Amino acid sequence: MHLKELIKRHEQRALKTVPEWMIGCFKRKSISFSNGKTDEETQVFWLQGRNLTIDLRLPIGADQIKKTWQTCSQEELYQLTNYEGWSANSHWDSHQLSWSGGTAFQLHNRWPEPGILSRTGDCMMEFSPSNAYVEDWRIKSRAQGTLLSLELIEEKNLTTETCRHRGGALIINGNWAGLVLGRTEAMHQATPDQQLRDLIKSQRCNTNLAKQIFNFETSVAEGSLDNGFKITYSTQPSLINETIIPLEGFEFDTKQNEIFQLYNENGDTILRRFSIDTIEPSFNYSACTAWTSESKQWFEKEQETLGRYLQDIR
Repeated sequence: MHLKELIKRHEQRALKTVPEWMIGCFKRKSISFSNGKTDEETQVFWLQGRNLTIDLRLPIGADQIKKTWQTCSQEELYQLTNYEGWSANSHWDSHQLSWSGGTAFQLHNRWPEPGILSRTGDCMMEFSPSNAYVEDWRIKSRAQGTLLSLELIEEKNLTTETCRHRGGALIINGNWAGLVLGRTEAMHQATPDQQLRDLIKSQRCNTNLAKQIFNFETSVAEGSLDNGFKITYSTQPSLINETIIPLEGFEFDTKQNEIFQLYNENGDTILRRFSIDTIEPSFNYSACTAWTSESKQWFEKEQETLGRYLQDIR
């Protein structure tokens, strides 16, 4: 079954949810720190379902490695191990958002604080409780569209009878999609709080270690359920411009209340199993938030100056 048809037939909205103004694909405009410094260059995406988050953080395009990890030098592998990508369960307590569970490319949690969030228009601000930083996020999914949020249980190669990935997520926010595929097992070589980059540096030319490290993917793609989603950003550089996920081969398991997908890859049959966060054919993504009548009147009254240079920041 095509994914679009499955979404249409098996709508299933999560009972628990973060606020609807928090749901969507966001790209970070900036992060400002307590020391007065601001970063507007790092490429950061946040895809939010009703109870799942996908996060991807990469250097600017010119600084990104363009090779597969197998063809990288030791220094290039070191750079790749500074990439960030993860998925996790999200929890909203009416004041701040926190995360638990999930799977991450890094070995330690680089962002341990919850986020104090508010939104005006297309801008969502995230403050750290310690005031160490504030992030300015801008919504990318602005038109009404699909909201699909699934947690990956596992991915198996049925032909070779091997497990390829455990844990992760698939989130579709309208014309944007995110995918996380976790490692099959924990990094046993690592010590508590060890940096991934230090692990690759301390064990030079260890191919088995590198294979384990890079058995992980976080990708963000743009497109549609009709034409597919092409990857634009990824922890795996070789995947850029590839399709993020095949759209055929999906089925709904009524007994387990799960979704599974069977597809062919290089002659092998691949099985993915997902648990369901939410399946919604139509969600009202928007760049706007509500006005008070007084603030709207003020804005209209002062248009000659307030409206001089207005533009959409995307």
